[in-house]
Amino acid sequence: MAKQYNWHRVEDLPMANREITVLDVHGKKICCTRYEGSLYAFAYKCPHASGIMADGFIDDSGNVVCPLHRYRFSVKNGYNSSGEGFYLKTYPVEQREDGVYIGLEKTGLFGW
Repeated sequence: MAKQYNWHRVEDLPMANREITVLDVHGKKICCTRYEGSLYAFAYKCPHASGIMADGFIDDSGNVVCPLHRYRFSVKNGYNSSGEGFYLKTYPVEQREDGVYIGLEKTGLFGW
């Protein structure tokens, strides 16, 4: 079954390439960046030791680098490119006529 999303319009997006902005999307902190002309959204905290990903940086290969231990994750799909075996949650981003939207997965009763 394909994932279903609730879409939320967002403001204050990063304009500069590789700048990381923290957004509040329906009460959830999400990082957003622009890389090679496209917008990407990903988890606020590193899955390894909860480092704040917005305090890291985007490298030349399009990886967000955690400020704590320098683990690297692709902004496109969350792949752990430095090889530690973790996965960074990413969120779909859509550019629409009336603005930019970020998708949060729909969940059932009690989040199941």
